[in-house]
Amino acid sequence: MYLSKLFIPLLKENPSEAKIKSHQLMLKTGMIKQSSTGIYSWLPIGFKIMKKIEKIVREEQNKIGAQELLMPTIQSAEIWKESGRYDDYGEEMLRIKDRQGKDLLYGPTNEELITEIFRSSVKSYKSLPQILYHIQWKFRDELRPRFGVMRCKEFFMKDAYSFDLDDDKAKESYNKMFFAYLNTFKRLGLTAIPMSADTGPIGGDLSHEFIILADTGESKIYADKRIFDIDINEHQNNQPSINNLRRKYDNFYAVTDDKFKKEDFTSKVNKNNQLTTKGIEVGHIFYFGDKYSKPLKCSVDLKDGKKVYVKMGSYGIGVSRLVGAVIEAKFNNNIMKWPESISPFDVVIIPSLQKKDDLNFEKSKKIYDFLKNSNIDVLFDDTEDHLSAKFKKFDLIGIPYQIIIGSKSGENQFEFKEINGKTDILTIEEIKNKLNKKINSN
Repeated sequence: MYLSKLFIPLLKENPSEAKIKSHQLMLKTGMIKQSSTGIYSWLPIGFKIMKKIEKIVREEQNKIGAQELLMPTIQSAEIWKESGRYDDYGEEMLRIKDRQGKDLLYGPTNEELITEIFRSSVKSYKSLPQILYHIQWKFRDELRPRFGVMRCKEFFMKDAYSFDLDDDKAKESYNKMFFAYLNTFKRLGLTAIPMSADTGPIGGDLSHEFIILADTGESKIYADKRIFDIDINEHQNNQPSINNLRRKYDNFYAVTDDKFKKEDFTSKVNKNNQLTTKGIEVGHIFYFGDKYSKPLKCSVDLKDGKKVYVKMGSYGIGVSRLVGAVIEAKFNNNIMKWPESISPFDVVIIPSLQKKDDLNFEKSKKIYDFLKNSNIDVLFDDTEDHLSAKFKKFDLIGIPYQIIIGSKSGENQFEFKEINGKTDILTIEEIKNKLNKKINSN
């Protein structure tokens, strides 16, 4: 892609309404544009990053055997009335009527709908266990939407639902998702800590929030610092290993403020290991047994002919929210470095083209064509801005690698720079090999 052709409406100043760095950067670099309060259009750069996050989330769900489907954004109110949550959910749920006067709602979550799908389709214990998921837009009418995509009304979310015969099997499904979430966040370049949390309006008696540390986070957290020493690489995608990983995390104190008790914290965690800080929730998982299956009469037949209500869990990741969370974790000193797995481009070519330097343009075009033909996603800054202005711009956009065509470039060797890192002088072939190695490792 040539920068002159890319739809990227850059702003010179931070928008006054943006109070945190992710909101500021996403508006300033043309990733999003506000449509109305708490609702955003996703522009090409932001949308591309979000879709890469979605791809990673999907891959990790598929690895644990979850199956993807797609549920609608608009749901019938009848199943919510059947579960008892239609009136209880509160004003965050947008309730609407169609032209026949039928009650509908814009789904804030999907426990009822997935249960209705399951109960009408599965009748025998032989079909269990099952984990179903979808990635879809959701809407919650936040009273005070703020912080850009971090707390908005309309958001893109992965939610999964597990169905099992008994509590023990259901908790194995819960542990699978626990494992998948840790791997997902690791691939996004994030260190997410699972913390015991309140179940809120979803319900149930077992819940973990996955929190990344950030000063701008809305969650206050209390944890044992030793939890950061757990190595998830030691664990494989099999049930005994997954269960053991969950036990390791449960051995260390880690809670959000809604479950914090000072006496537990001080008695269970040595003073030198106590961590009190803020964080951003990037995922939330719940086990709630038959909370939904029972009122919705979602049961299966056992071998002896008896019926049993299935045991369920639900598991959410805010895909659009993760774009903002990665920025909060990675943006520092006016430099954004996207993890290579979700960067909008693999590399950017930055030539000095002032005074219409035809030689540098031709060198850049040659490199651009070569890398593009090698299936490397490359951006070519073909504008005539001064090099210093280009560097400042790409520090904000955050593409992890730069090829600089300037005074240090030779006939066949060029500056290859890692953003905010070291610079090497390499041939085009060496640059291609280095980029391919990086890309394939993701």
